[in-house]
Amino acid sequence: MAATILICDDEDVLRELVRASLAERTVNVLEASTGDEALAVARRRRPDLIVIDMMMPGRSGLEVVREARSDPNLAETPVILLTARAQAADRDAATDAGVTRFVAKPFSLQTLLDAVDELLAAGAA
Repeated sequence: MAATILICDDEDVLRELVRASLAERTVNVLEASTGDEALAVARRRRPDLIVIDMMMPGRSGLEVVREARSDPNLAETPVILLTARAQAADRDAATDAGVTRFVAKPFSLQTLLDAVDELLAAGAA
């Protein structure tokens, strides 16, 4: 069964870039452009992995992660946070919220894909 990945970013171009980079993998891709939409889609579809931007309209990525961590159906879902905010305080806030991996923008697609592969493999183990 193919894994499901939720890509959450308010930039259409970034969502398209991530979706296109996943094309060689057997995955289902869901998308959301706001924090509120991301949380609704995650609750409804229960993805195997969430890739989310920190700064989005509505709820921020960190707010979405905090809420997901309090939901028994999403509490263990791995989360990759993509963000241009890469200071130590931002990393600490991400860790405190329950983010699994932190990827700073601009990022290497290979770095992101390696994190996706690692987290999906860990979930299948």
